[in-house]
Amino acid sequence: MIQHDPANADIARFLRRLQWGLVAFAVGWVVWLLGPVLTPFVLAALIGWLGDPMVDRLERRGRSRAVAVTLVFTLMTLLVALVLIILVPMVERQIVTLIDSLPEYRDWLLGTALPWIEQRTGYEVVSWLDTERLIELIRGHWQQAGGVAATVLAYVSRSGFAILALVINLVLVPILAFYFMRDWDLLIERCASLVPRDHIGTATRLARETSESLGGFLRGQFLVMLGQGAIYAVGMSLVGLRLGLLIGMVAGLISFIPYLGATVGIALALIAAIVQAQGFDWQLLILIGVVFTVGQLVESYVLTPRLVGDRIGLHPVAVIFAVLAGGQLFGFLGMLLALPVAAVGNVLLRYAHERYTHSRLYAGDKPEIELAHTPLIVTSDTKGGSGS
Repeated sequence: MIQHDPANADIARFLRRLQWGLVAFAVGWVVWLLGPVLTPFVLAALIGWLGDPMVDRLERRGRSRAVAVTLVFTLMTLLVALVLIILVPMVERQIVTLIDSLPEYRDWLLGTALPWIEQRTGYEVVSWLDTERLIELIRGHWQQAGGVAATVLAYVSRSGFAILALVINLVLVPILAFYFMRDWDLLIERCASLVPRDHIGTATRLARETSESLGGFLRGQFLVMLGQGAIYAVGMSLVGLRLGLLIGMVAGLISFIPYLGATVGIALALIAAIVQAQGFDWQLLILIGVVFTVGQLVESYVLTPRLVGDRIGLHPVAVIFAVLAGGQLFGFLGMLLALPVAAVGNVLLRYAHERYTHSRLYAGDKPEIELAHTPLIVTSDTKGGSGS
């Protein structure tokens, strides 16, 4: 009988892990090199993944794959076009209103806010905003300003190619998304066929949990953000805040971080209301508070339970870190890949925790005789003694 040396087995296991580590490094290096080329493909793949459940549902109702993909793709295109047609003019008017109101905000900042801060803290803040001081600062750092100007001019000289690449990507994304959506199930089957047969069960489970985790965040939390943004924007516009739509959209977009969206929205809305009324309009301020209170109650008791529920998604802190880290490492492509990679990492961490809690390292070696769980049985012999 052949005996296996434990030392050789450990060396072989280490070499296999090293090999997989080198493969992962090589893949990351290739992704970094091909980032601009891969960006439209990754974005289209995300769109295809989001639309695949609706396509499968239509297939189960008797429609062919081609017809189902065409219907879903057309619906998604119409929704995007409708949102752009409605929101772009409204946002444009809000930006024009903000630009026209900038002198009022400047006067409020210099005449009210900063003097109040100086009185409370004792620091001279207004003097740092003096025009002559700003000119001296610019003169003292003119070399850095020249470097920035040269960088901007270099970017402008390349802007023609950047615009051409942007147009090409805008044309490629919907075409690639259609093909990804049509062949998504086939791609999944081919990827599954490459998994070793003795690991297919674990790989299938991890892939399913990753899809549920990522889908729970993208589908559920995205709808919650849209719902909260709509409540804030419509509510503040109805109560008479001129910049209510713009502030509501900003608060909705960052509402995936608990309490941050409402906090930032309330702060911006209060400043906008004070500047608009040239003082404290208590009725307007109270109505703004009512709008944000209603938005928080609807999010807590209606939107999140119905749209997200108890599905395990991604923690907001993990989302922020993943997006920032991906952008730092791989640019815009890294930001697109951040959420899928974070979802995979989240599932792998849960799987590793499960394996750890079932391992001997966590449970330890159980004693052969567990005295604490052994009941003491008293018989008649023990009561009466040995009798001898």
